[in-house]
Amino acid sequence: MLPYAQNWTHVTEFVMVGFAGVHEARLLFFTLFLIMYLFTLVENLAIILVVALNHRLHRPMYFFLTHLSCLEIWYTSVTVPKMLAGFIGVGGGKNISYAGCLSQLFIFTFLGATECFLLAAMAYDRYVAICMPLRYGALVSWGTCVRLAAACWLVGLFTPVLPIYLMSQLTFCGPNVIDHFFCDASPLLALSCSDVTLKETTDFLVSLAVLLASSTVISVSYGNIVWTLLHIRSAAERRKAFSTCAAHLTVVSLFYGTLFFMYVRTKVASSFNFNKVVSVFYSIVTPMLNPLIYSLRNKEVKGALGRGFSLRSWKGQ
Repeated sequence: MLPYAQNWTHVTEFVMVGFAGVHEARLLFFTLFLIMYLFTLVENLAIILVVALNHRLHRPMYFFLTHLSCLEIWYTSVTVPKMLAGFIGVGGGKNISYAGCLSQLFIFTFLGATECFLLAAMAYDRYVAICMPLRYGALVSWGTCVRLAAACWLVGLFTPVLPIYLMSQLTFCGPNVIDHFFCDASPLLALSCSDVTLKETTDFLVSLAVLLASSTVISVSYGNIVWTLLHIRSAAERRKAFSTCAAHLTVVSLFYGTLFFMYVRTKVASSFNFNKVVSVFYSIVTPMLNPLIYSLRNKEVKGALGRGFSLRSWKGQ
């Protein structure tokens, strides 16, 4: 093994293929993804500003929503600008350093795990509001909200530590072409010259732990919500109670559906093109849709947005 090892050229830079099959339409895709990215930024910033400026929205549910909006902005900003640069070849476009690649993977994993736990915290908030309304103020106080949010970010931050450490111990000796538009784990493992069994197993177990822990909280919360709703005699009250959960439940379904498909696997994916499409959905499309879902399904948010951005409001100021 040593003679071969001496001839290895260790990779210090990766080249991301991105969407190589759309070369002739790259400007069209660049424009499409740029519009989606800018739309995502504007939507989420609008949610943050409206909640911050409207005292009627200073409640736990909207406190968590602002955290989710902040996270969505960073989540897309980790991957999309580099992908856009790759379409038009600006500033080294498709090239990324070894350290930059691992950093991108770390931040992306950290934010993804944090979103899982934030969605679980939001489900708990809805559970207490619907199933124990008289104790809501005591169980979901501002102190509790701050601690829950801090725990989500902190646990999310520690989630990628071991997987990224194990990734950093792998040897990459060429080729250095990543068949993806960002540094995801599966295409990176496909390039490694080392035995990736331990790394694959660790990724699977960490992903499974995050998804199961957060989805269990969500499932139990909504199980109790459904049980409570079934015992409410008034159909109008049932609809009103469920309407407060509809937006969150839709976001959870979109986010977890793609994550379970992508990351709870033990083998490196064979169909990278299909994985790219799924990755686009959860890293670009879902963050763009989430603010729309919350604003369209929530009368309070929709009303606050309408008042905040209406011409009459500006004139009144």
